[in-house]
Amino acid sequence: MSDEQVVHGGVIATEVARAHGVEAMFTLSGAHVFPMYDGAVKAEPPMPIIDVRHEPSAVFAAEAIGKLTRTPGLAVLTAGPGVTNGVSPVAQAQFAGSPLVVIGGRAPANRWGQGSLQELDHPPIFETVSKSSTTAHTTADIGPTVDKAFRAAGSSHRGPTFLDVPMDQFFDVAPRHASVGPVAAIEPDGDALAHVAVLLAEATQPVLILGTDVWADHAEEAALRFVAETGVPVIANGMGRGIVPGGHPQLVTKARSAALNGADLVVVVGTPLDFRLGYGVFGGKDGAPPAKVVHLADSPGQVSTHAVLAASASGDLTAVLDGVLSRVQASAGAKPDWSPWLAALQTQVAAGVERDNALLTATADPIHPARIYGELLPRLADDAVVIGDGGDFVSFAGKFVEPKRPGGWLDPGPYGCLGAGLGAAMAARIARPSSQVVLLFGDGAAGMSLIDVDTLVRHRLPVVMIVGNNSAWGLEKGPMQMLYGYDVAADLAPGTRYDQVVTALGGGGELVTDPNEIGPAIDRAFASGVPYLVNVLTDVEAAYPRHTFGI
Repeated sequence: MSDEQVVHGGVIATEVARAHGVEAMFTLSGAHVFPMYDGAVKAEPPMPIIDVRHEPSAVFAAEAIGKLTRTPGLAVLTAGPGVTNGVSPVAQAQFAGSPLVVIGGRAPANRWGQGSLQELDHPPIFETVSKSSTTAHTTADIGPTVDKAFRAAGSSHRGPTFLDVPMDQFFDVAPRHASVGPVAAIEPDGDALAHVAVLLAEATQPVLILGTDVWADHAEEAALRFVAETGVPVIANGMGRGIVPGGHPQLVTKARSAALNGADLVVVVGTPLDFRLGYGVFGGKDGAPPAKVVHLADSPGQVSTHAVLAASASGDLTAVLDGVLSRVQASAGAKPDWSPWLAALQTQVAAGVERDNALLTATADPIHPARIYGELLPRLADDAVVIGDGGDFVSFAGKFVEPKRPGGWLDPGPYGCLGAGLGAAMAARIARPSSQVVLLFGDGAAGMSLIDVDTLVRHRLPVVMIVGNNSAWGLEKGPMQMLYGYDVAADLAPGTRYDQVVTALGGGGELVTDPNEIGPAIDRAFASGVPYLVNVLTDVEAAYPRHTFGI
């Protein structure tokens, strides 16, 4: 075997990652994974290495790359605390169904059990929050183990995978590895699709909910076809936002309560029936029977087992949606006419828009957080990427921001991590170099990761950051007052100058206390060409009106 065919373990791992579409490595420097850096630097062309200030940001960035590109992102973490710092981001990816591969360093095999630096058996820690968690015990194992991890992460149902490599095996040499092809798509059951089509044809007030997996499964075109051909009212959830563009006449997210309370059939596609969707219970108001529920998922294991389902189907979501549509169109009866139901919901949407406008243009002092969105929305381009990292302030974003295109909305998903935003912003700027990237921070969330503005500055990744600064953990303050009549551990220092933190790290920023200055400040942020933070002091009493606490 020639010298060109025998390379060290870092080269093997990097080559396999690139074969699976990886275009950047996110990491924080550590000797256990030096071979991965050498493999990236000496690759042709070199693979960019984005080094962060805290390991969670590396994993959050790699997860967001997976969400945006629908190709697994790559995070490389040094052994021990470097790896364990990645646990919460991996759990977020598991709950969100994000394609992600995390490669960890590991104490050397030839010293295992002797107490070498940061010796820890990592895989058992990740077993419950990943699709797979294993060790490549020898250099020869690295190629096939990394290959298997990427194929698992990128196949339905998507999610994170973890593997670690002993340090001595990373530095040792072995033959190069040839990656195998992708896993075949899952074909849905035709009888199950036919059953869904019958229920849909019989419904008088159906609602379609499009979730993150519709985007992740490359089914956005099929979903838009389904919407256009059937005329069904639609609600968007997670990264399902933008599949039906904001302002579309069938998009009734702004009439969500009326739609879900009045529906006789709810078809949920590509998202779990969790707390965000009332655990799969809809309708049943004012003596009406509960709505029938259909769950369409990208794989059998994602179909709800706790909700009462009238029907379900699973598989490649393009095949699922097109299969149901073709059966509705081929049915002997007349095409369903849901226009009266849609018209009633459109009236609710119009009323909601009118109510929203009063908040979006509020002149209150202190500033109502909704006014920030009133200034931001007209400044967003159709291809903007909007990232939410926070509780109460970002809940307003979910209410007001309706993307015009798919793949333009990032939030933590159902696991609810804070501190994910800066990593996601790095990923968005890399994945969408010509798009606006806007990171919406609650002030609590900002404090968890703001040091990684240093990473944005060093790697020349301009991002517009907006902080809704109400000097509190707003998502906890109100509920605690409701429960106990008081709150503790819910206040932050008033008027913290997060903008000065960003300027100290080499970016730009400013403080805003006048609602009339929000728009001009956002304009300056977009024009700056650097990481720029607009720190808006808002009214802590202007809490988001919520009906659930997620339990």
